[in-house]
Amino acid sequence: MKNILIVAALTLLTACTQTPDWDYDKSANFSNFKTFAWVENASLTKDTTNYQINGLMEKRVRTAVNKELSQTLGMSLVDPAQADVLVNYHASVDKELEVDSFNVGYGARWGYWGTGFQRDISAREYEVGTLVIDIIDRESNQLVWRGAKEGRLKKKQSPEQREASIKETVANILSNFPPQKQL
Repeated sequence: MKNILIVAALTLLTACTQTPDWDYDKSANFSNFKTFAWVENASLTKDTTNYQINGLMEKRVRTAVNKELSQTLGMSLVDPAQADVLVNYHASVDKELEVDSFNVGYGARWGYWGTGFQRDISAREYEVGTLVIDIIDRESNQLVWRGAKEGRLKKKQSPEQREASIKETVANILSNFPPQKQL
């Protein structure tokens, strides 16, 4: 019984984990990309009014991407005119509705015709955030790699929790940059 509960818990945990999504140009030579810069007008806040996408979040995303590309991948942040690739990013927040219903009882009345089910329905609205990171070949000005991750947004987080969440999200997105060769 204990093993069944452990397997069920692991299955539930795995089902709740959002994995990043990637796409890339198979003809791009990623081994040539050693330096990066930000697209000049890259901004999370330009197309949204959601309170969770703001200047603080933008700073956290840029810091996390810079760290991941520099420290983990060994790339150098340079002036855009000298960069091999340009980095751009987008974020969005959408509202989702989660509805649960379950039967809580069955009843029958004998004096009058009828039977019935009692059903409990609950609905909750929540926000799903999506972060997209684009890698653009500066020479050709073509998108060569895109990574994205979406997940349920948590509210009432401290600045430290928000920073840790962004670091983890960016690391997950960039975990397949440069793309690994498929066997």
